[in-house]
Amino acid sequence: MVDLFFYGTLRYRPLLELVLGRVGGDLDVTEVTLADHAVFAVQDQIFPMIATAPGQSAQGILVRGLTAQNLAALDYYEGGYDYALRSITVCLPGGEQVSAQVYFPTPGQWRPGAPWDLATWVAQSGALTLRAAEEVMAYRGRVSARDMRRSFPAIRRRAAAWLAAQARPEDPAHDLLRDVQVKAHKRAYVNFFAMEEMDLQFRRYDGSMSPVVNRGVALVGRASVVLPYDPLRDQVLLVEQFRAATYIAGEKRPWMWEPVAGLIDPGETPEQAARREADEEAGVTISRLEVVTHAYPSSGASGEFIHIFVGITDLSDIRGGGGVAGENEDLRSEILDFDHLMQGVDNHSYQDMPLVTAALWLSRHRERLRAAAR
Repeated sequence: MVDLFFYGTLRYRPLLELVLGRVGGDLDVTEVTLADHAVFAVQDQIFPMIATAPGQSAQGILVRGLTAQNLAALDYYEGGYDYALRSITVCLPGGEQVSAQVYFPTPGQWRPGAPWDLATWVAQSGALTLRAAEEVMAYRGRVSARDMRRSFPAIRRRAAAWLAAQARPEDPAHDLLRDVQVKAHKRAYVNFFAMEEMDLQFRRYDGSMSPVVNRGVALVGRASVVLPYDPLRDQVLLVEQFRAATYIAGEKRPWMWEPVAGLIDPGETPEQAARREADEEAGVTISRLEVVTHAYPSSGASGEFIHIFVGITDLSDIRGGGGVAGENEDLRSEILDFDHLMQGVDNHSYQDMPLVTAALWLSRHRERLRAAAR
């Protein structure tokens, strides 16, 4: 049995219980402090770190009697963050000093930021972290902690997308608790993308339940798509890049002409992502975003949810672009007039559905945008 001190996100009981696979009543938990230490936010991350701080005191919980199986689960979860156990002495509420262990970050791994507060973190990131942890722990025994760590940014994007979907209004015509029954749920694959499968039944239009069917989905997250448009010059900007997905599918023209597009990071709005991607991929500054639509582009196979915009810009002022080298992006751009764009749509030259959608929307609203720019 092992006694552990938790100072950070695992003080959040739902998260601790999920990682351990144990309910709260089955845990021996005591509020304690660790002298000469403090807890700090990690710069550019949503989790904290502990560091020596003479004269300060770190608040936390002591969980006694953890089993080897519990420790293995924690090692998997914390191992992905490159933390390791260290022996320390904590102070109980009555002043008694007891020995325990705590996960410390590898020296130099993270940069400390401002002092970290549990309640603030729960309000801002608790639900996201809990959802992400569900995916992480589902792969224990199949994917190493080190390999899982590389997928953390993508896992958080998927968690944020799931929370966003849960926040959208329910369909008044259907009661999901009654009309969909999940018999089995398998997380089949994790990397930059993920694949999940379910055996489920759904209510048919005659009121009966369907047979149990197996269905899979490719999970990506949420994305913003923006077609830069200069109403004064009546021109748009497109980008071209190699798309492995279309190549793998057998496409003989896997270099695709598209609008600017990119995944939405946790905490980022679709509008912020659209502006960021326009700058990174095309080197343009968007002055105003016009909403085209927000929808699932391939609801039979993919869980990706996209926000499509037309971005008003000045295409005579392009600075940079070409994508982010660290993300293996290699793009070229082309400016073309509106008539040329629509000729490409009519000739079925474009294979990217968001581009066709944005172009057709622009054809309906072009005169309004041009009149406003004069």
